[in-house]
Amino acid sequence: MLLIAQNHFQLIVEVGLILLATMIFVLNLVPFSLSVVTFLSLFLSGGFAILFGVDLAFLILSFGQHEFTHPFGPIALLAIITALASLKVMEESGVNVGRLKRIVYILLAAITIFGGAMHRSFLLLWFVGLFIGYTIISKSFRQKSILTLRRIGMFFGAALVAFGVLEIVARISGMEVFSPVLRISRLAANSLSSLKLVVENTWLIGHDPASSYWSNSSGFADGYISLPMQFILLFGLPFPLFFGLLVTRKDTIDYMLPGIFGYAYDFGYLTFLILLLIVLGTIIVGLMILREYRHKRESKNRKYLGKEVLLIGSLTGFVSQAVIGLFLFNRTVNGMALLTFMFLGSLVLAHTVTIRRDSNEAVSR
Repeated sequence: MLLIAQNHFQLIVEVGLILLATMIFVLNLVPFSLSVVTFLSLFLSGGFAILFGVDLAFLILSFGQHEFTHPFGPIALLAIITALASLKVMEESGVNVGRLKRIVYILLAAITIFGGAMHRSFLLLWFVGLFIGYTIISKSFRQKSILTLRRIGMFFGAALVAFGVLEIVARISGMEVFSPVLRISRLAANSLSSLKLVVENTWLIGHDPASSYWSNSSGFADGYISLPMQFILLFGLPFPLFFGLLVTRKDTIDYMLPGIFGYAYDFGYLTFLILLLIVLGTIIVGLMILREYRHKRESKNRKYLGKEVLLIGSLTGFVSQAVIGLFLFNRTVNGMALLTFMFLGSLVLAHTVTIRRDSNEAVSR
């Protein structure tokens, strides 16, 4: 019974630990050579381009859509940045990557267009992620920094053009779902009331039970922050879940506020502070290991090339999702997206442990 989660918070912690242990074994037992990682990144990039494209087609045809960009957007970012990092390693080795580079850029453009048209929060995640990814790649390969005024201007210009195109499409087609202006107005109309709810009812641990929808609320882990509903129903866990019209109530915390407020309300200020420390620690550890991989590569040790580019991609996805989810849209780190967030974090932290095959002994870096 001690291993059976009693609420959403315990389930999140248990699944996070399971993911971390799994990623440690996978990263050590599967031979992640540069060629294998490059193939997987291209395969995933192509798969997500098709997935987002089909989902967008369903939206336009009013056939129903699943908004795959929320849970899989950060993984698509992991795939494309990993592919770009792989190209950089190959170029340093003197390999002609002209054709391969064209394929990567075509996939990058496809994911940008399909995913961005599907959801505006993905577009922000994508542009921020590309910016972070290119920065990490330039630092890892000791290239001139991409942080120039011209490139920063191009970055914001591309974002504005993308949002402008979406607004024009929304006005011409009459499909408000594409409109960034409508989304912003919705946020403005609901954010103040949401913020008031959080500030007035959040405690050090949990929140005021009377402010929760549930009459039998415990004041902690009421389900505003949770793993996917299907995941909870699969195991028959008796947790409070939001269905149907109740989603509009959940939106007060789930969507209309940055994740820092959603996590603070459902789990309390103390738990939220611990979460921020864990996220910051994961980023710092990832950068430290990336520096070790760079030293090994520059010492002509090619054993860790695959793991290095994989770490660049996973760290980029994790940082981007943390920035957008915690400080802009809670939905980007909730539900299925929370599972993605924990997966990326586990994939970063898994590099801290190496299993010695000769002695079956795990040692920490």
